[in-house]
Amino acid sequence: MGAPVHEHISDAVKAPDLVRLTPNTLLARFETLKVYAALGAVRTLLERGTIRPGGTVIDSSSGIYALALALACHRYGLRCHIVASTTVDATMRVQLEILGATVDQMPPSHDLRLDQERRVRRVREILAERPGTHWMRQYHDPVHYAGYQEFADLVAAALPGQALTVVGAVGTGASTAGLVLPLRRHGLDVRLVGLQPFGSVTFGSDHLSDPEAIIAGIGSAIPFGNVRHRLYDTLHWIDFRHATAGAVGLLRDHAVFAGLSTGAAYLAAGWEAAHHPERTHLVIGPDTGHRYVERAFARHREMPDARALRPRRVTRLADLAPPWSVMAWRGADAPEQARHAPHATVLEDAP
Repeated sequence: MGAPVHEHISDAVKAPDLVRLTPNTLLARFETLKVYAALGAVRTLLERGTIRPGGTVIDSSSGIYALALALACHRYGLRCHIVASTTVDATMRVQLEILGATVDQMPPSHDLRLDQERRVRRVREILAERPGTHWMRQYHDPVHYAGYQEFADLVAAALPGQALTVVGAVGTGASTAGLVLPLRRHGLDVRLVGLQPFGSVTFGSDHLSDPEAIIAGIGSAIPFGNVRHRLYDTLHWIDFRHATAGAVGLLRDHAVFAGLSTGAAYLAAGWEAAHHPERTHLVIGPDTGHRYVERAFARHREMPDARALRPRRVTRLADLAPPWSVMAWRGADAPEQARHAPHATVLEDAP
């Protein structure tokens, strides 16, 4: 059978390459993971009549969701407006503009909370100015889970009947929940290990900070309604240097060039696989390493050897400490500061 001919580039880039790293560790390596979320969300909203062909959608993004949404809008004939984080680089911005998206970018800031609050404020201003524009709300609308069903089907077919541990960055919560919920519904034995940076409110590390942190999109300074805390079995908090060490190690050992959240997941999966050798560990690699070249990969000589790194085991959030901590979450509820009350009911009914 010949290679498939795709009708749009989004179909070609959405599916991952599955790469075996060790006998019990695989990598799902994406060019941009959130194409699944954006395509699934836009398609579902069009089918519901929530948005109409030719309409305008808007959202805030720190990078890969912006490109994914622009691709989905290009495919389905929609106009796209992105309120971009300060972390969106020139390469990403140029692609967005050529794809037809309008881009509002926030001024430089070292304060994650300030950057996110500015973006939300700007989205609200635009919605007030342009009635009829649909806010995609990737952080809160569970419609973003829909596209990951296809990814779950791919994983189930590739790893039939295996005891599986999924290791991935939490971020908005949609990619891990969208994968794990369908797999568990089919009766599969699936553990979920989440990755967080220090300084993120999502799993209670906001009392700490990482001065070098540039791991865009894996944590948050504000509560995200799409995060399903009770799905997670274990959490790892990893700082910039350790995430970079993981990404450099992945490239050195397996020739895979991926972003810092993948590096953090690779590091955590190595530790998990050593402690649970009977399980298959699936590392989620949401993007490539290109946007981290100057700020991370160029410093590879000063990074520690990933193989020598070990986490600090903790049992309370108060005991978290950089550079790397791990804690059994065991399906606990969200920390008080991470609860997003207006969407709690919606999330309980999420697909």
